[in-house]
Amino acid sequence: MNPTLLPIRIVFVALCVAAGWLAQVTVLAGDRYRGLAMLVGLGIGLLVVLVDVMLKGFSLRALSAVTFGIAIGLLVAHMVSISPLLDVNPQRGDPMDPSTIYLIRLGLFVVCPYLAAVIALRGKDEFNLVIPYVRFVPHEVDVPLVVVDTSVLIDGRVARVCEAGFLTAALVIPRFVLNELRAVADSADPHKQARGRRGLEVLNELRRIKNLDIRIVESEVQKREDVDAKLVFLAQSMKAKLLTTDYNLAKMAEFHGVVWLNLNTLAKSLRPELMLGERLDVDLVKPGKEEAQAVGFIEDGSMVVVNGGRPFIGKRVQAEIVSVLPTAGGKMIFARQVGETE
Repeated sequence: MNPTLLPIRIVFVALCVAAGWLAQVTVLAGDRYRGLAMLVGLGIGLLVVLVDVMLKGFSLRALSAVTFGIAIGLLVAHMVSISPLLDVNPQRGDPMDPSTIYLIRLGLFVVCPYLAAVIALRGKDEFNLVIPYVRFVPHEVDVPLVVVDTSVLIDGRVARVCEAGFLTAALVIPRFVLNELRAVADSADPHKQARGRRGLEVLNELRRIKNLDIRIVESEVQKREDVDAKLVFLAQSMKAKLLTTDYNLAKMAEFHGVVWLNLNTLAKSLRPELMLGERLDVDLVKPGKEEAQAVGFIEDGSMVVVNGGRPFIGKRVQAEIVSVLPTAGGKMIFARQVGETE
């Protein structure tokens, strides 16, 4: 149970008990059934609270949501109370007397604002998405949005992509992603701590990029297991794309019809197409399997086997491509050594 909503529920149940007492005084004008009337009010209040508890999945956030919920609840109660359903006309011989109509209207003005306020309090994300300007931030509603995952910030390449100007959409970073990143940076594990601190550094780099629209969404989750589902929900609700390097999260987003962007796919697509006879510079790092061979790597991480390069291990040489072999991990390039570069 959310402790924030507990006082509201207690006050609501007390109001229901008071309404039962008021109904007994108004209708029966005596003390005979006072306890029974208050017990009925208590039962109605507990029943409504039970309905409230069953409406899970919402969270408490903003006073604007409370005001909006109460206003909607009062409006609904007023519209029902003035409808022909509760229009009393003694000349027509209506079956309900004015006292009964009064009790019904009293119940409407207690129950409707309560339920509307609780839903608005809990559903802050939905409330802000339905009425975007309650955040008091002049965001353009037609700007393309990209929801950023924690894995992207830890990866670090997103800062260079944004700095190069290839990612022009507004970056949406939920509050729970920042909390998760901070928790990783504070971890006792040195490897996790290093990853978390790198993510925080990348976040600062993004903030320093001019003309980059970064939006922090005040959204939180109760459990770590709910992070992926909440990311997909935000992307769906905001009609945004999801930027992630997490394969499982990407597949979940694809299942829900959310377009996802993967930096690994982008990196692979940017690798230049190598042609036979083309010359390239290779840093030789270790000997190859065959005699006189040496193995090196080029800038995109592809492995190059250079014939005649063993004497030049530890140096950069120029090699000419003789064949290219596709593999599961990328391309394996075979080349012959042409000359040593400075």
